[in-house]
Amino acid sequence: MHTIIEPFRIKSVEPFAITTEDHRRRALAAAHWNLFALRAEDVMIDLLTDSGTGAMSARQWAAIMLGDESYAGSSSFFELEQVVRDLTGYRHVFPVHQGRAAERILFTLLVDRSKTVPNNAHFDTTRANIEFLGGTALDFPSAGASDFAHAAPFKGDIDLAALRTFLANAPVGAVPFGMMTITNNRMGGQPVSLANLRAAAAAYHGHGVPCFLDAARFAENAWLIKQREPGQQQRPLRDIAHELFRLADGCLISAKKDGLVNIGGILALNDDALAARVRELLILTEGFPTYGGLAGRDLAALAQGLREVLDEDYLAYREASARYLADALERLDVPIVKPAGLHAVYVDARALLPQIPPHELPGQALCCELYVRGGIRAVEIGTLMFGRSNPATGETVPAEADLVRLCLPRRVYTQSHVDWVVETFAQVVRDRARLRGLRIEEQPRYLRAFTAKLRPVAAPVGVANERSRP
Repeated sequence: MHTIIEPFRIKSVEPFAITTEDHRRRALAAAHWNLFALRAEDVMIDLLTDSGTGAMSARQWAAIMLGDESYAGSSSFFELEQVVRDLTGYRHVFPVHQGRAAERILFTLLVDRSKTVPNNAHFDTTRANIEFLGGTALDFPSAGASDFAHAAPFKGDIDLAALRTFLANAPVGAVPFGMMTITNNRMGGQPVSLANLRAAAAAYHGHGVPCFLDAARFAENAWLIKQREPGQQQRPLRDIAHELFRLADGCLISAKKDGLVNIGGILALNDDALAARVRELLILTEGFPTYGGLAGRDLAALAQGLREVLDEDYLAYREASARYLADALERLDVPIVKPAGLHAVYVDARALLPQIPPHELPGQALCCELYVRGGIRAVEIGTLMFGRSNPATGETVPAEADLVRLCLPRRVYTQSHVDWVVETFAQVVRDRARLRGLRIEEQPRYLRAFTAKLRPVAAPVGVANERSRP
């Protein structure tokens, strides 16, 4: 059999409204052309993020009913602690309310203005938390990562030569820790190979630098290692995941991804002295260490999610879903980042809309058009998210690329929903020459993509075609 089916049955549904283009055009204008500002009720297919947007399993819902809500000493914490220890091998396990809380705690303890943190590629909150403390977030993407059309298997790898040169020349004490993001969200959701992680960890350790994983999508990275890396095909998936974690000294996990829950995060590590400092700061800002800002039921659901996420049938379905969307877009001549990963398909908006210069945000323009045409909410990974403003002129300095990420929430949408996305893209591609860009009218200092206010440069986005939705 060639068809890969969803390895689950649907026993609860959440209705959404089928809206009109006029309604969506008004909603987009009220949101100042920033899709983060849309009300969820105005969105039909929500591909903004895979973070906390998945559907939990029956066993996870059952675990919620068994959650222990004790403030201190919750049995649900000890269950989660054992699951994480078995998975990662780390001695110290700290639950937090989400991944950026783990970032804030670790970085507050280790980063200041004299520090630089290398990574294969920092994503937005990771970079912002480092820069907020005055540190420098330094990216070393692999040499072929920016060649979106080339389907190399591990484009999420770190550039080992560049990393080694940097570490050899860095002042003593200037690098408090190094990072590896698995999968590499900034570079199109691409995986990191075991060989590359081994070499990167050895480089860090050779200079006395601890290695931390940003492991929000560790299971998806482990699955792609099993599928793509020579010598890994016959290994149990859990063994591959174990090795990923054991190569590093600790991890930060947004459990809203491969934890399969709607809220939660984990900071786990081996260093006893650092763990004592983490515990003090966690109590100050998140809560007692046996709940970490989460309800006991959330801890219980997370423990069960971590048991389920390495199921190979589930991950095969997840990969097939992304491939189905990617293949359909390629048939429409939509330029995408190849090969497709698991959590999202990334569209090269700069290549699709060459008439829109990077400083006029082609990625955001494409996101807005997808929303108006089909009620689809996607997210820009480009100049709006990662570009800079020139302090002297106020002009926008473009990012290296302008991508649109179509995230696939876990166990939420069916094939017909994806077909709707494809039909919407067909209309956008047909009329793409008429699309115009956007300019930033108002923005915060950090993480501007979340709250910036925008305005079309010329005609409002969405007026290219007044016909009915696909």
